[in-house]
Amino acid sequence: MAGMSKDQSVIPIERIAASIYLIRGEKVMLDSDLAELYGVETGALVRAMKRNIERFPDDFSFQLTKEEFENLKCQIGISSQWGGRRTPPYAFTEHGALMLSSVLRSARAVEISISVVRTFTRLREMLALHKDVARKIEEHDRQIANLYAHVERLLTPATNKKNPIGYIWDKEHTNKE
Repeated sequence: MAGMSKDQSVIPIERIAASIYLIRGEKVMLDSDLAELYGVETGALVRAMKRNIERFPDDFSFQLTKEEFENLKCQIGISSQWGGRRTPPYAFTEHGALMLSSVLRSARAVEISISVVRTFTRLREMLALHKDVARKIEEHDRQIANLYAHVERLLTPATNKKNPIGYIWDKEHTNKE
């Protein structure tokens, strides 16, 4: 691990990123996904968290409501058959996931926490890049709309309400003999 470069990690960033959900406006990972990454049972992970609850304030972790859990099950296809989970999972923010490594106290937990932090950092970078690109596209769209408005104005013939100079012959109003 000491010789590991920034791009190398124990778990691929894509695998961790696929386990990050947006719940209550926070990017979080579920206890079951973190337990799998840390190589422990979900129950053991939750017990370790509860034994050290003072390390997990509400902005580090929270338990989903039944409604949030049902909504999440529909979104990601968690089985609701007997033998499945009976209580809503705990969700951990980046800081909560990092704090788990200190309460689990294993070499793997330290390695995983580094991978998790790198993934959250990469997601923030990608989000910032997307915001910048979206802002540039929005500005480009405004400029294009402005250009179209000017072109349309130039191509629309001016309507003069003045009488034209000269004689206009109108067949309908001529005397028929």
